[in-house]
Amino acid sequence: MSLLTVNRLSIAGPRQPIVHELSFDIRAGEWFAVVGQSGSGKSVAASAIGQLLPSNLKATGEIRYDGRNLLALSPADMRRIRGRQIAYIFQDYQGAFTPFHTIGRHFDDVQRLHLSLSKDERRQQAESSLVFVGLSEEVYDRYPSQLSGGQLQRAAIAIALLPKPDLLIADEPTTALDSVSSFRVLELLSRLQKESGCAILFITHDWRHVRKYADRIAVMKDGRIVEAGDAQEVLHRPRHPYTELLIQSSPSLSRFNRLSSSEVTS
Repeated sequence: MSLLTVNRLSIAGPRQPIVHELSFDIRAGEWFAVVGQSGSGKSVAASAIGQLLPSNLKATGEIRYDGRNLLALSPADMRRIRGRQIAYIFQDYQGAFTPFHTIGRHFDDVQRLHLSLSKDERRQQAESSLVFVGLSEEVYDRYPSQLSGGQLQRAAIAIALLPKPDLLIADEPTTALDSVSSFRVLELLSRLQKESGCAILFITHDWRHVRKYADRIAVMKDGRIVEAGDAQEVLHRPRHPYTELLIQSSPSLSRFNRLSSSEVTS
């Protein structure tokens, strides 16, 4: 069952088009990866889902969620969906936090907007969420500058998942993290997805993460989807030359495919 359907989405700037008639769907509870090199349009397309495009970009087509075209909603209606039913985790996790507000203040802002809870209930729920993502309750009273990059990203995940969204859009969530923190963040996302049942739209250029977590894949090049399908099918039997080139340029992935092929022929 499709949770969100993108139909012929195009995005244009003042001088030229950026995204060309994208069509794909995301099913309830799945991990859907959009893969492509920098500049392929994947992050711009993800921003269009939540009406987060800058004012100089215009989106046309349809993005259907819960029977409505998100592109046609008023800003007020979109705000009621964004953060509550569709949540984001961004690559620039530090930009998601105001440096002069505590982590608890950030939790409280989201809770007051989307949830009907008392002040004590909001704090209790926030502290439980922090513990759930592997942080201590004391983080609630700390400022962003007092946390490491990995801790901040985990706090951002906890805030995004607090209202129990149907869809989590993770836009290059580990790019700015070291390998150990990246592993922890993605394992956390995977566990939370299984426990909450939310779908994940995962924007990345790292095929290692795609191989480990994705159920289905869409490959983007120059603003277009050039290939899409079941993750294992795309990884082992790519149909488009660009997909094959990307896989070959990923040392760990090309080695994995060679080992898999040798196992089949032995």
